[in-house]
Amino acid sequence: MLKRHGVSKRESVETDKPKPFKAYVLGFVHIDVKYLPQMANEDRRRYLFVAIDRATRWVFITVYATKTAINAKRFLAALAKAAPFYIRTLLTDNGKEFTDRFITSGERIPTGKHAFDQLCAELGIEHQLTKPKHPQTNGMVERFIGRIADLLRTHHFRLGEELETTLARYASLYCRRKLWAISVPSRP
Repeated sequence: MLKRHGVSKRESVETDKPKPFKAYVLGFVHIDVKYLPQMANEDRRRYLFVAIDRATRWVFITVYATKTAINAKRFLAALAKAAPFYIRTLLTDNGKEFTDRFITSGERIPTGKHAFDQLCAELGIEHQLTKPKHPQTNGMVERFIGRIADLLRTHHFRLGEELETTLARYASLYCRRKLWAISVPSRP
């Protein structure tokens, strides 16, 4: 059989070598929002805004009381200030906090007048949207949110502050574990 396939010795058959991970460009950031459970000392649910860099897996999180365009804009401003690199591209879903793609009069193209889009333009950041009903496109941030969901399922929190402290500590530990020496490009 080996002769038939042009390989006369067993040693010459190449084994399947693992393929290296794809090298991503620094500054491509995925963003999404997670509902947080309502704590005993709160009168409503809160929202966790999450951003993760595709190349380094650096994570930035913030908790807001509402899931609005204003809070998404505040989150982006804080993210741009905190990021140890220049953010070139953002990938978000089609939520109304990120785009007006589906809330305009039947149009399927963002107008660019949304508060989040305007801040992206001011900062020189390209804003990309996922295909509707395809959360796997934004899979990197979805996986991190899944880890947060696991954390919420396995721990009991009595107060909102306790939950926020745990989330901040988890994100910090995640960044330390994932972040390695990176060359930071200068801002254009």
